[in-house]
Amino acid sequence: MRISFKNDYSEGCHPRVLEALTKSNFDQQDGYGLDDFCKNASNIILQKTRSPKSKVYFVSGGTQANLVIASAFLRPHESVISAMTGHIFDNESGAIEATGHKVNPIEALNGKLTPDHIQQVIDAHPIKPHQLKQKMVYISNSTEIGTIYSRKELQGLWEFCKSKDLYLYMDGARLGQALSAKNSDLSLEDVAKYTDAFYLGGTKNGALIGEAIVINNIKLQEDFEYHLKQKGAMLSKGRLLGIQFQELLKDDLYFELAKYANKQAMKIKDAFEEMGCGWWAETFTNQIFPILENKKIEELRQNFDFYTWRSIDENHSAVRIITSWATKEEDVKSFVEEIKKLNHTH
Repeated sequence: MRISFKNDYSEGCHPRVLEALTKSNFDQQDGYGLDDFCKNASNIILQKTRSPKSKVYFVSGGTQANLVIASAFLRPHESVISAMTGHIFDNESGAIEATGHKVNPIEALNGKLTPDHIQQVIDAHPIKPHQLKQKMVYISNSTEIGTIYSRKELQGLWEFCKSKDLYLYMDGARLGQALSAKNSDLSLEDVAKYTDAFYLGGTKNGALIGEAIVINNIKLQEDFEYHLKQKGAMLSKGRLLGIQFQELLKDDLYFELAKYANKQAMKIKDAFEEMGCGWWAETFTNQIFPILENKKIEELRQNFDFYTWRSIDENHSAVRIITSWATKEEDVKSFVEEIKKLNHTH
């Protein structure tokens, strides 16, 4: 049987989540997120963020969260700024544009935006009202290439966005992994403090499906439920999402799973570093991007699945290796052994 390091959503859900879903299966609850489970999960999130005025909304997936946020927060003439590697620009089949809003991309080192990047985009659109008005800044943490924002970086972005009357929105598909990285000084409380909105990803960290949108800007909470309903994001059985987040967050299982995923990726990273290979990005989360000779990539592919991410030159490419909360330690060990064989045979 082949072993996959292609993504962090190949498995189902953590056994405790499945057990909670089974135990509650015949409990009768209100629909559309008005059930006890969604209420409990929301309260846990607000306690952990120490942001009692924020509001929580559960949706089924990340692209859905992003497109509902963009369509709800932006007026027809407003656009969103993203790094070139940003998921909304590069991996959502034009979902944001389909809501009527342009994504303004900019090349960003290591996938992270800075105030200088944002200013460059604003400066490139000086002819008002003939050019779009930038209104929202989209960032991911961890980014699409596994890098993370520090507290200082996030606070700097937040303060700059406020000075320019811009919303700051964080895609948190892998927020658990970002906050659990060994080099992270950011907390969930910081994220709530220094963003207008973010979401806490469940799909890639122990849930079957589900993301928890947290809107911190009180003005942006107004009528958000209508946007959820119009975009097909309001599940009649919203309880299914609430149960999962309640189970993952009630005793920090969510962050334990993220730490585990990161730990497995770092074992593989250490093996590649022993080879002396280069890196497309320096990461400490569950995504790593070693640069390898193409012939070595093909040898590794004999028993393992992973993506070739970028061609570096005629003979080298960057690959993405990604681990999850459910990655087996024996599979990591087998992969590390194969990496070491490559090192000794070339």
